[in-house]
Order: sequence, then structure tokens, then C-alpha cells
Amino acid sequence: MSGKIAVVGAGAWGTALAASVVRAGWSCLLLGRDSETAAKINELHRNPRYLGEIELPETLRMTLEPAEALAGAEIVLVAVPAQTVSSALPGLAAFAAPGSVFVSCAKGIDRETGRTMSGLMATLVGNDRAAVLSGPSFAIDVAAGLPTAVTVAASDIKTAKMLAESLSNPVLRCYASDDIPGVELGGALKNVLAIAAGIVHGRQLGASALAALTTRGFAELRRVAAALGGRPETLVGLSGLGDLILTCGSEKSRNFAYGAAIGRGAPLDELALAEGVKTAAMAARIAREHGVEAPIIAAVDAVLDGGLSVEAAIDRLMSRPLKTET
Repeated sequence: MSGKIAVVGAGAWGTALAASVVRAGWSCLLLGRDSETAAKINELHRNPRYLGEIELPETLRMTLEPAEALAGAEIVLVAVPAQTVSSALPGLAAFAAPGSVFVSCAKGIDRETGRTMSGLMATLVGNDRAAVLSGPSFAIDVAAGLPTAVTVAASDIKTAKMLAESLSNPVLRCYASDDIPGVELGGALKNVLAIAAGIVHGRQLGASALAALTTRGFAELRRVAAALGGRPETLVGLSGLGDLILTCGSEKSRNFAYGAAIGRGAPLDELALAEGVKTAAMAARIAREHGVEAPIIAAVDAVLDGGLSVEAAIDRLMSRPLKTET
């Protein structure tokens, strides 16, 4: 190891990961696009735009130059929004060392191609160099150094274990997996379900309804992910059930907050987009194409698309034919 990790994306999640990497003893360069943010991080050790209340490690530096950020880095954490990964990666791969591993830290499905983030990365750097980090983790918690556990997946379990060991520190525990589809799809699909949970919360439908929605949503998540190769044991772990529990119960989740605003009657065009909004249509399409029953995901897609009101979606879900639970 060279002792250097690059983090791409100076938003809340990228900044939090960079701080965590430094705490693990690595040299780290954070790559972003905003010169003012770079100056604040390098001089004041804060990212006021996203995590202003968190004091960042003094040795963490930010650069605007991809060549500087990626030079000598053996691990590259890609923490840009999921829908921008396809445009960001081609310009980065040229600067990476031949053996470096690219780790997707975004949770979503590309709306244009239907590919997962690891699938996009694999087309540029190869399957053996593409990995995924996912799990129940709010950026503010990781940045503040609060105890967190996540899963790191690679096609080769040895690579996954290397990444887990490299990224772990006293307050971030990483588990290794070789189930990329399970880890990645758990993180992407839970965003859609968190919007549904937020709608229930915002509509004040009660804790019983929220518990039912989360549980039945998890059943859908498992069915869709399994259809694409995810393993059941992965989906009941941190990157599936764990992440779903976190994001379906707190407005610290952007997807839950987005759904809650819908539930309260806020117009969609006035809301800041959450990742699950762009994943919903693709998740519903994947379910249809694979013959997977996913009524909650379909209802979220229809509400976001404007083809179904919240009231009609609730009626549709509650009036479905009765069935056995399993």
C-alpha cells in the first residue's frame, strides 16, 4: 500500500468518508469542483456547505485537480451522486494507477442505462477493480466519528477483505462481502422505499402503517434484488435490512424527508430531488421486466410520475387481494 486513498466528490458523503479515511491513518485527497469549498477545507478544516458544524481532520486536503487527487492512490472512493457517475468516471480512469480499486459509494441505478454503479465502473476499469460500499450510514454521523458499520463488496472476497481492513477505524466497522448485486441493490432500492415511508409519516398515517410499509417494502426489496442475483443472506444484513431501517424512520434521510414533504402536500416541483426519485422508475421497470411483484415500488413510481395521487396509491395498496404472508 502507498498509504493514499482518493475520495471523489466533496458533498456531505464524500467529505465524511474522507474524514473517516484520515482517521484510519491514510493520506487522503478529496477531489471536488468548488474552489471556495476547497479553501474552507484546507484552511479552516470545515465544509460549510454541507457539514459546517463538523471540524475536519487537519491533514485532510481538497483539490480541484483529478491528476493530483488520484496520483498514487490505490483506493478511489467515488462519492458523487448516482446519476452523475456515468459522466464523472471516464475523466477519472485515465489518472488512476493500473491496480487501483474503484469503490462506488453512491446508492442508485443509472436512469439512462439501467446499470448499477459497479456495472458502470466495470466498463471502465474492469470487474476485478470495481467494488461497492453501502450500509446504514448518515454522512453527519460518520463525519462526527459516531460508531457506524457498513459493508464493502467486491467480486473477489480477498479484495473485499482488503478494502474492509483498509477503511475500518475505531468508529467505522466494515464487513466484507463478495455479493456485489445484493449489497448494491439493497442500497439503491431502499431509497425508493424510504420515500414511501416518508409519505406515510408526512400523511400522519400512524406507526402501525409505517411498520407495515417498511416490512412489506423489505419483502419487495428482497424479491427484486434476488431476481438480479442478490443473495438472501446479504439482503438481511447491513446493506439491505440495516439501511432500510435507518432510512425509513428519520428525516435525516433525504429520501424519507422528500416523501414526508409529499405526504404533507408539498408540490413535487418545489422539492429538492432525492436519489430515490430517479431510481424509482428504473426499479419499477426492473420489477416488471423480471415478473417480480412490487406494488409499493410501483406505487411510489406512479406518485412521483404524477399518474397517481397519494390517496389513490393508499387505496390501491390497501385494496389488493388478500394473500398469505409468505
